[in-house]
Amino acid sequence: MRAALFLPILLGLAAPAIAAPDAAQWLDAMAQAERTQDFQGTFVYERDGDFSTYQIWHRAGNGAVHDRVLKLDGVASERVQTDGRLTCMTGSPVSGGGKVSSSAAATLDPLKLMSWYQLRVAGASRVAGRDAVVVTMVPRDRDRYAFEMHLDAHTGLLLKSLLIDAKGRLLERLQYTQLQPGAPAPADLKATPNCKPVLHASSGSAPGNALAWQANWVPAGFELAQTAQRKSSASNADVTSLLYADGLAHFSVFLEPLNGASARDTRVQLGPTAAVSRRLKSSDGEMMITVVGEIPLGTAERIALSIQRQDVHVLR
Repeated sequence: MRAALFLPILLGLAAPAIAAPDAAQWLDAMAQAERTQDFQGTFVYERDGDFSTYQIWHRAGNGAVHDRVLKLDGVASERVQTDGRLTCMTGSPVSGGGKVSSSAAATLDPLKLMSWYQLRVAGASRVAGRDAVVVTMVPRDRDRYAFEMHLDAHTGLLLKSLLIDAKGRLLERLQYTQLQPGAPAPADLKATPNCKPVLHASSGSAPGNALAWQANWVPAGFELAQTAQRKSSASNADVTSLLYADGLAHFSVFLEPLNGASARDTRVQLGPTAAVSRRLKSSDGEMMITVVGEIPLGTAERIALSIQRQDVHVLR
């Protein structure tokens, strides 16, 4: 019921909203702020009624953007990234941490987004004691969710983000409770000894076995943004991930050799996150293909069904 309060704004039925060009300018200001401004702060991440609190340190300068995010309650998690590229992490992935400062924002192209979303300035708000401008992004198809972003009226930094489905239900909330502009101390950006390095694959270093797999269908506007590789905690096998993004939304495809292990096909929706796994056989053995992202379940299933190896015949 609470999320339904946001639906009139997203549909443009509330007070008259300013048209897309001004909304695009605000999104451009947000991306620019991420690339050029230092800050630290605390934010709350909500999903499925569960709340977690995080602390973030963000430094921009010398041609690079550095972030460190710590989970302050529950199971400890740490995430360190440079230019949106994960360099190390501890525990399970920081669920809300990667949304705050990411390569998606750094490469955000408002004019391109207008092809996939209807952009509007929907009003003003106040978050963490700071004046904010509300920008909404309603998808033009059913393969992604709507966004409502509250941007700092003075700096352009993201203060609050809501993810809303086609029925107006609130799927996810990220909201700052404290934001302090200015450079964080070098020690606050330094990873702890427990932060495990993440290896990133490239066309020159990644196993051909992994790079040969591709998604033959992705929703319009999604492009391959990153390829990374790390060891599976369960089997010690090399797991390759392919990150696809449209500038706002993203999903990942994970490719893991089964090496004789048993596994079942699965499909599950947890709040905004869809996860679909299926086994595929090739001449190199059986692979487990998993699609995970904040996209509708039906979209994730279609992507998973489209994953094929490009250089050899896939055995059904």
